[in-house]
Amino acid sequence: MSMAQQDNMISKTLGESWRREMEAARLYGRAAALEKDPSRRSLLERLADIEKSHADMWARKLDEAGVAAPSSGHIEDGGATLSSVELLQRLDELEQSNAAWYDFLRQVYDDGEMIRMIDRIDEEEAHHDSTVRSLFAAPRAHIGESLSRLWGAETFHKREAAGWLGDAIYGVNDGLGAIFGIIAGVAGYTANSHTVLVSGFFGAVASTLSMGVGAWLSTRSKNELAHSEQEHERREIMENPDEEKEELRLLYQLKGFTENEAVEISERLSRDPEQLLKAMNQEELGIADDAGGNPWTSAGIGALSTFVGGILPLIPFFFLSGLQAIVAAALVSILAHFAVGAAKSVVTVRRWWASGLEMTAAGVVVGVVSYGVGLLGTMLIHA
Repeated sequence: MSMAQQDNMISKTLGESWRREMEAARLYGRAAALEKDPSRRSLLERLADIEKSHADMWARKLDEAGVAAPSSGHIEDGGATLSSVELLQRLDELEQSNAAWYDFLRQVYDDGEMIRMIDRIDEEEAHHDSTVRSLFAAPRAHIGESLSRLWGAETFHKREAAGWLGDAIYGVNDGLGAIFGIIAGVAGYTANSHTVLVSGFFGAVASTLSMGVGAWLSTRSKNELAHSEQEHERREIMENPDEEKEELRLLYQLKGFTENEAVEISERLSRDPEQLLKAMNQEELGIADDAGGNPWTSAGIGALSTFVGGILPLIPFFFLSGLQAIVAAALVSILAHFAVGAAKSVVTVRRWWASGLEMTAAGVVVGVVSYGVGLLGTMLIHA
């Protein structure tokens, strides 16, 4: 490709990016004009301004390339006859299309400045996509769901259970299920109680170490990710405090505050950069001040609880042998499964007996299938 062809392609790419942002700005503006609710109209107007600012970025890039940006009159007005609902549908499609467009540009252009600009625009476009969907659905009735989509808060930063108690219960659950499956399978393969005990014990040790290491790595990774995002947010506040303040204002408007109330709150918080950072961490990223955990605590709780769960099915083999030990182990495991399932109701919303029966059924299935596989192995060897 000649230099002239390359320059022409870059100019067309910049022009297309400018056109997309200008089209979005025009559609947001038209949707705002049709909106009767003052707070929603103000939000749409602000989104139109942000899209216009994106178009201005591409206009500057065109100017740097020695190409004049087209006039807004060259933008096809596809929303002139659309209703408010149809405009929001069109905007939803456009936001998704723009996200795909910027992903494409990020892959084909090795321009550091352009990539940084795309990252900034792409992040805001993702927020706009969620905002359009929240307005299109039911902004007041589903604010919590809208905020989750807006900031992606539910893709990370949340524990799967309520504190260490939940971690302990799930650790016992994993250890119990895994080791019960092992001893049932080995018992189906051989009647040697010593072999079953040794297999189960070393299985419990392996599960304990695996769970401990996994919990340590998981907690450490979550902490590092949270710290990285917090530092990124800190840089954004240092470099673009007005933009961050505007983001916070829009967020509070989505929560139901009036525009004046949202402006007052964001203004007060922005007077102290640290308070603004805490607010953005909480509202945008879903990270509270006490978020995160100690990797060593997580590893200890995960490992210990898994070992306890793994040892329970083995207890009868320390005192009994043969068929008696296998039957006793099955009874202990079934009762333990019910107890662990019932205990899970502490950190879930289910009834204790329903959770216990579900866990028991799962344990029985694991035991029966594993025992059957062991018997099948014996049959194949002696066939």
